[in-house]
Amino acid sequence: WIWVPITAMIVIALFLLFPTGSLPSPRWRWVAVLGAVSVAVASVGAAINDRVEQFGNIPNPLPFTVTWGDRLLEVAMAGYMVAAAASVISVALRYRRSSGEERAQLKWIVAAGAFAVVVLALTLPAQFVGGNLAEALELPILLAFLSIPVAAGIAILKYRLFDIDVVINRAVVYALLAAFVTGLYIAIVVGIGAAAGRRGGFLLPGLAAAVVALVFHPARLRAQRFASRLVYGKRATPYEVLSEFSDRLAGSYSVDDVLPRMARIVGEGSGAARADVWLHVGAGLRRTATWPDGVAGREAVAVSGEELPDLPDADRALPVRHQGELLGALTVAKARGEPFRPAEEKLLEDLAAQAGLVLRNVRLTEELRANLEELRASRQRIVAAQDTERRRLERDIHDGAQQQLVALAVKLNLAEALVDREPAKAKELVSQVKAETTEALEGLRDLARGIYPPLLADRGLVAALEAQARKSAVPVTVEADGVGRYPQEVEAAIYFCVLEALQNVAKYASDAPATVRLDAADGEIRFEVIDRGPGFNPAGTDGGSGLQNMRDRMEALGGTLEVISRPGGGTTIRGRLQARPRTGSPSGEPQPAPGS
Repeated sequence: WIWVPITAMIVIALFLLFPTGSLPSPRWRWVAVLGAVSVAVASVGAAINDRVEQFGNIPNPLPFTVTWGDRLLEVAMAGYMVAAAASVISVALRYRRSSGEERAQLKWIVAAGAFAVVVLALTLPAQFVGGNLAEALELPILLAFLSIPVAAGIAILKYRLFDIDVVINRAVVYALLAAFVTGLYIAIVVGIGAAAGRRGGFLLPGLAAAVVALVFHPARLRAQRFASRLVYGKRATPYEVLSEFSDRLAGSYSVDDVLPRMARIVGEGSGAARADVWLHVGAGLRRTATWPDGVAGREAVAVSGEELPDLPDADRALPVRHQGELLGALTVAKARGEPFRPAEEKLLEDLAAQAGLVLRNVRLTEELRANLEELRASRQRIVAAQDTERRRLERDIHDGAQQQLVALAVKLNLAEALVDREPAKAKELVSQVKAETTEALEGLRDLARGIYPPLLADRGLVAALEAQARKSAVPVTVEADGVGRYPQEVEAAIYFCVLEALQNVAKYASDAPATVRLDAADGEIRFEVIDRGPGFNPAGTDGGSGLQNMRDRMEALGGTLEVISRPGGGTTIRGRLQARPRTGSPSGEPQPAPGS
C-alpha cells in the first residue's frame, strides 16, 4: 500500500505548490485538505484489503484484513480525482496570471498535468470494468506519474529555479575532484606498487598523499572553471562579474572609458543581447554607453522627480541611486524568447547598487566639463564684447570727437592767420570755435556716460534708472523700495541689465509700457523689468546676445537671471544678487565718481 501516498501526493502537492512553494491563495486550502484525506483513506483501504491485487492478487500478509478494502480505495479515489483536477486547475490559473520566467517554468508542469489528469480520469472506470482495459492503462499511468517529476526537473534545471545552478556547480566540482583524487591515488599506489613490488609498500601511500596535496589546489581551480562554464555557458559567474566590476571601478580608467566598460560587464554578465548605461543630466536621462556596438544615442528621456521613467530598448531597467538620489539607470534586453533568471535579476540589482558612486563621479565630471565649456564660452563672449565695445568707442571717437577736434584745429589756424589782417573775421571764427568746442565737450561727455554714467556713480542706481527712464523710447515706470547704495560692480551690473532689457522692449514691444522694480531684503537686491508686449516662448528661443550678456553680467557676480514669458502674455526679466549695502551711504548721498 505504500505506493498510494508516494505517487498520489505527487500530483496534488506539486501542482498546488510549484514553483513558489506556497498555495496560489488561501482559497485553495480545501484542495490540499481533500487530497490529504483522500490519500489517507485510500492508503488505509489498500493496506487492509484481503488481496493485494497490484502484485498478482496475492493474499495480504497482515493479520487484520477486510474484503471491502478495495471499495474503500475506490471511494477515496473519487475524492482524490476531484482534488487532483482542482490542483491542475490551480496551476493552469497560476500559469494564466504569470509572466516571464515563471510562465516558462509553469508551461512544463501544465503540459504534464494535463496528460496526468486525462490518464487518471480513465483509471476510475477501468477499476470497475477490469480486464484488459485496466492492464492496458498501466503503462500510461506509469508514464503520467513519471512525466510530472520530469517536467519539474526540466523547469528547475532549464530556468535555474531555487538557485539550482549553485548546487549543480558545486556537485560537478566535488565529483571531478573526487574522481581525480581517487584516480591519482590508485594510479600511484597500484601502478607504481605493481612495478616496484614489495619494496615501496610502506612509502607509496605517503607519496600518493603528498602528490594529491600538491596538485589538489590547481585541480580544484580547473574543476571550478570547468563547472562554471558547464553551468553558466560562455558567461562568467555572478561572483566573477561582481569581482571584475569592482576591479574596473578601482582601476584608473578615464570617464570616457568607464561607462562603455560598465555596459560591457553588465551585458556579458547577464547574457543580454544589449546593455545600456543612462546618466541623469539636467532634467532627463541620457544614454551614454551601449554594448555591444558601443554607439550611444544622445536622445534624452524626461524624468519627473526621482522615479525612473520608461526607457526604450529595455526588457529590464534598474535605477542607479546614491544616497537616495537618482543618478542614472542600467537597462538590458534579452534575445527574443529568452527570459531573465533569478540569479541574473539578483546580479543586475547588485551591479546597479555598486554603480551609484561611479555615476556620481561621472556626473560630477560631466557637470564640471559643461561648466568649463560654459566658462570658456562666457570668456569668449566677454572678450568679443570688449573688442566690439572697443571698436565702437574707436569709431565714435574717430567719426565724432576726432573730426570735431580736427575742424577746431583748422579754424583756429585760420583765425590766427586773420588776426592781423581781418580782425572782425577772426573774431567771428573764434566765436564759432567756442561754440563747436562746447558741442565737442558734450559729445565726449555722452561718450563717457555710455561707459559709466556719472549719475550712477554720484547718486546711485535709482536716480540713474529714473534719468534713463525719462529718455527711454517707451513709457517706463521705476518703482524702488528701500534700495540704497551698493558696491559699484553691483550697481553697474543691474543698471546695464535694466538698460539692455529696456532696449529689448523698445525693439520688440515698442508700443508696450514697461515697469522697472527694485527691492532689497535679507542681504539680496532684486530687480524686475516687466512689459506687456507680445511675449515669446523662452524654451524655443535662444534669446539672442542681449539676454546672454545679461546672464553673463549676473553670473559673474554670483547672481541669477530668469526670463518669464509666453506668447501674448508679455515678458518679465527677473534678476537677483547677493549684496550688502554700503555702510554709511544712504540712497541719494553723492559718491565720488570712479577714477575721480
